[in-house]
Amino acid sequence: MYDSDPATAGERMTLHDNRNMMNKARTIGKMIIVSAPSGAGKTTVVHHLLKQDLGLEFSVSACSREKRIDEVDGIDYYFIPVEVFKNKIRNDEFVEWEEVYPGQFYGTLRSEIERIRAKGSHVIFDVDVIGGLNLKRKFTEGSLAVFIMPPSIEVLEKRLARRSSDSDESIRKRMEKAKKEISYSSQFDVVIVNDVLETALEEAAQTVRKFLTSKE
Repeated sequence: MYDSDPATAGERMTLHDNRNMMNKARTIGKMIIVSAPSGAGKTTVVHHLLKQDLGLEFSVSACSREKRIDEVDGIDYYFIPVEVFKNKIRNDEFVEWEEVYPGQFYGTLRSEIERIRAKGSHVIFDVDVIGGLNLKRKFTEGSLAVFIMPPSIEVLEKRLARRSSDSDESIRKRMEKAKKEISYSSQFDVVIVNDVLETALEEAAQTVRKFLTSKE
């Protein structure tokens, strides 16, 4: 049965359009940006958050370094040769990228964010500190930038030393970088000190849950 009143039909069309817009808005998830100096525990925090019922999906970063033995391409990182990485930079395929160490590039592929948002999930990033700040500047609304702070530089160095994969030279470079990265912590929305791991994990989960359920 057709509605003979054009105004009523128009109102229904508007209501239908509004519903479509609302449904479309729901598919655009918020962004959780987790950054920290190497060894501070950001990956452990991210894995914990992914296990919670928060509607989060991990954004796999791209990098140009060699894959480690225990890493899986497309799960831990997208491992891309340097020249291919540079070509993607030229083609504007990255939302953000950085040459973290000479010849070692890391970045967030635009297609990865689009893939997750198309599913209606929230995006969670495990990224370098500068990468986190770049993402925060790019997505000023609908994002929460979390900095995982080590209890001290000394504790951080001990954690790095316990890694069998890091040489003394690698630890030295990471420590130099960490000192600079910690100076950027005030630019993040939230700073969580990872002294007692269980406490840090709970604080991170509560903080993220509150942000995701807010109307901001």
